[in-house]
Amino acid sequence: MTNDSRLLTRRRLVLALALVACACTQAQRGDAAPRAITPRGALAADELANIDVFKRLSPSVVHITTLATERDFFNRPVQQVPRGTGTGFIWDHSGHIVTNFHVIQEGTGARVTLADQSSWPARLVGAFPDRDLAVLKIEAPANKLPAIPLGTSRDLQVGQKVFAIGNPFGLDQTLTTGIVSALNREIESFNNRSIRGVIQTDAAINPGNSGGPLLDSAGRLIGVNTQIASPSGASAGIGFAIPADEVNRVVPRLIRDGRITRPALGIAAASEGVQRALRLPEGVALVQVTPGGPAARAGLRAFARERDGSIRAGDVITALNDEPVASLDDMLTLLEKRQPGETVTLSLWRGGAKRKQAVVLAGGE
Repeated sequence: MTNDSRLLTRRRLVLALALVACACTQAQRGDAAPRAITPRGALAADELANIDVFKRLSPSVVHITTLATERDFFNRPVQQVPRGTGTGFIWDHSGHIVTNFHVIQEGTGARVTLADQSSWPARLVGAFPDRDLAVLKIEAPANKLPAIPLGTSRDLQVGQKVFAIGNPFGLDQTLTTGIVSALNREIESFNNRSIRGVIQTDAAINPGNSGGPLLDSAGRLIGVNTQIASPSGASAGIGFAIPADEVNRVVPRLIRDGRITRPALGIAAASEGVQRALRLPEGVALVQVTPGGPAARAGLRAFARERDGSIRAGDVITALNDEPVASLDDMLTLLEKRQPGETVTLSLWRGGAKRKQAVVLAGGE
């Protein structure tokens, strides 16, 4: 037998062994065809509700990219580059977008991406840092701007179901669910003002969700997601939302005026240290009354030091329209709900004597 014949015989033997091995392997594996799918059946009622809320409301939720002005190393022309992301929602068919103030506060511009992925430059209409709210505006067609349905926060109950839609970590159109965990919480805004009446929820809220809507089971806006309580910076099941009634009070005024104009009393308040040192009751102790201002015209008087070093008793505001005032922050919150020209009744304490005094509020501070 020649070498070529031996080589051909060897190759045929190797091929035959390979075919036998393959056949054995197939026999061991058995049937490798895809398995039959087990029918799922109908979705549960709560699943259908979740799906319905997301389908109806997600077109009203937008992705906000904040921009910062930057000049490169070679001093080329200034350009705007992305700085951060957040969430907002469509307020009306005119293109007003509501979000958190802290989402846009460090940017020099912003772009809004709608649910259809179209992107629009946005301008700032107005902001109110005390409530961490801001309003942007885009010039998009009305048919691209489905306004979010507005609900109320005054009748919320602990335990009722809520939904949050947002863009956590830049991931568009994310739905999380939970319940109202608590009501009437108090958190601190980014300018150290207290925000009262806040909704607490366990619906997962992460960085990027800020400014997005908190919805009830009917798909109505009941709050604006604003903060989380978490040592790690990620959701720990404690999120906070600004109540819808507060949003509905602030946003129209921002659209109309560009800012919240708080009526003025024409006073300056003493520090907490001064109040403690003088052993004054809880309230707002006056250390200055603006000449010709509302408080001065109503006869209010500030604390002052006499020439002999003694303290002349002044007024402490303890209530406004019978709503208790424990601090300057309390009084500013109450004044935000009033308009210039409106008459309010102040409860006053002076040297142990109590009285009430009507005051006509002046133009804004």
